[in-house]
Amino acid sequence: MTRLQTPRRRLLALFTTTALLAGCASQNIEPYAAERPQLDLAQYFNGKVIAHGIFQDRSGQVVRRFTVDMDGRWDGNQGVLDEHFTYSDGKKERRIWRLTKHADGRYTGTADDVVGTASGRAVGNAFQWAYTLNLPVDGKVYEVQFDDWMYLIDERVMLNRATMSKFGIRLGEVTLSFQKQTP
Repeated sequence: MTRLQTPRRRLLALFTTTALLAGCASQNIEPYAAERPQLDLAQYFNGKVIAHGIFQDRSGQVVRRFTVDMDGRWDGNQGVLDEHFTYSDGKKERRIWRLTKHADGRYTGTADDVVGTASGRAVGNAFQWAYTLNLPVDGKVYEVQFDDWMYLIDERVMLNRATMSKFGIRLGEVTLSFQKQTP
């Protein structure tokens, strides 16, 4: 190996590491502390909520549209969020989150297709939620990471933007508009 090849390899390794770390970077939740209305996830997801969403690939192309009918129930700091997805191609899915509300706006949750435990935190009107999801694609299942950000607009409307990645490489984004149903 020549002396020229070694610096090139080091530079390539540095670039690759920097790119991977940048792909994992997420915004800071603290600047949302003064934003109102204040989001209490247990309060918002208590009862019926309807969501409309899209999935965009890396290029920004919308490749999937869907609706989600949700029903949330809380008993103290323990909650269950039952989600029923209907996709534009007619496919249906269901995810049941089992959630725990902790001090300081922190939440944890599990679901059958979530690897390990999801964790998040609400500050002001924002909520950041991170988890790994088993995603079935063409007969195979891939573990993908979600960096999920929700923003409460008013007592009924919340917007959600989630980045989906694998090995720190962005695969696409999910955008949702939630609307809390009145009893």
